[in-house]
Amino acid sequence: MQRLSLNQSLQQRLSPQQIQFIKLLQIPTAELDQRIEEELEVNPALEEGMEFQEKTKEEEFQTDDYGNDEYGTEYDDYGDDFTDYESLSQEKVDVSDYLNKDDYAGYKMQSDSWDEDRESMPVVAMDSLTESLNQQLGFLKLDEQQTTIGLQLIGSIEDDGYIRRPIRSICNDLAFGQNLYVSEEEVISVLHKVQLFEPAGIGARNLQECLLLQVERMKCHTIACDNAKRILESYFDEFTKKHFDTIQRKLDTDHESLKDAITLITRLNPKPGSVGASGATATYLMPDFIVTQDNGKLDIILNSKNAPELRVSRSFSDMLDTYDKSDKKNKQIKETVSFVKQKLDAAKWFIDAIVQRQQTLLRTMEAIVKYQQEFFWEGDESKLKPMILKDIAEKIEMDISTVSRVANSKAVQTDFGIYPLKYFFSEGISTDSGEDASSREVKNILKELIDSEPKHAPLSDDKLEKQLKKRGYKIARRTVAKYREQLNIPVARLRKQL
Repeated sequence: MQRLSLNQSLQQRLSPQQIQFIKLLQIPTAELDQRIEEELEVNPALEEGMEFQEKTKEEEFQTDDYGNDEYGTEYDDYGDDFTDYESLSQEKVDVSDYLNKDDYAGYKMQSDSWDEDRESMPVVAMDSLTESLNQQLGFLKLDEQQTTIGLQLIGSIEDDGYIRRPIRSICNDLAFGQNLYVSEEEVISVLHKVQLFEPAGIGARNLQECLLLQVERMKCHTIACDNAKRILESYFDEFTKKHFDTIQRKLDTDHESLKDAITLITRLNPKPGSVGASGATATYLMPDFIVTQDNGKLDIILNSKNAPELRVSRSFSDMLDTYDKSDKKNKQIKETVSFVKQKLDAAKWFIDAIVQRQQTLLRTMEAIVKYQQEFFWEGDESKLKPMILKDIAEKIEMDISTVSRVANSKAVQTDFGIYPLKYFFSEGISTDSGEDASSREVKNILKELIDSEPKHAPLSDDKLEKQLKKRGYKIARRTVAKYREQLNIPVARLRKQL
């Protein structure tokens, strides 16, 4: 007898507003301006500018939490065109809900954590080193004099990332060009702040300082890192002349440890400006968030590019007011009002989606900072806790797909540099129990295995793979090699000791 089975599936279609929000959420900050310009071009009911009237807390528009989605994952099936609202307004035209101008005067676009000082920070679409550095300077809480010094220093950085102009000459430039008289110590103080910018090594005055800045930025505490730092600080002349025997003797270390340190140094970037001979400019990350330390707490700021000033056109609202006093039986007037109503809806939905984008970005970043606060205080990668998308989704009570859209296209500026949000999430490693383990968890075990291996017969990547599988981690040999390299651990033959 043939068995019959009934499969029931529930597919919930997304509303145009939800699709609008999802598409805006995954757009990086650098592309948001262009998307807003596109909407302004196709919708005359949407305008740039401050709201006409501040809304009270009770009057503030309340929206559904589009990010808290239980509505599936196949979003792209519904298309990209959000300006065709013809099918949404075929019902009888009723303008009574549109006649309150206060409701359409505008919506405040800043987040609650924004203040006037932060609003003025320079944010530009970056395609050059200078633009990137100027923006990072804007993130610092500097006074006017320090900012002027910082801009002068950035203007003195050459294409390869170095400042070769003497500090005394920069002081003279400020005196003659800006009428600002400062000491060399004041300039050096600001220079040290600029040298914390991305890319690592920027603003160095010579190769030694450039390489040392990069090693210090690593925040690693391995023997290789410690030796590399000592070589750059104390034995740089010997290093440039390749007097490795002398360095080994002065460091009182073995050949393999010295080789690891030299390998680490030679992997550093001697030209952090990254501008080739063709004169092409490099592209730099535009951060969506800025996390700073302030009086014992971590401040999270949303990049002002994510807070555009938009409003619904008052003139469009006035059209409806005029219609309400006119002959409602006139077909042409009725069609005009239908068009106006559609555009008002579209403008309102777009603004609401931008507001939801702001709120979702901030909620996600706040959860990440709280989860990884040890890292944001110290910048030490070893302090990063295993974290997957599900961890943050549960914290902010949103769907994993929403967190994924934020993490895949956003970056954060910290006191230790700019990081893509993906940096804070661990890769999932399948275990025998069927659960996911973080890549950092696997790296820690890998380091333990190597630290405890026989020094005269170190474990090959194949043997390390087998050891990990014995502990329940299903991991390929090539992944073992990748993690070992990320830990700055050389291959087995270079770890061998007599």
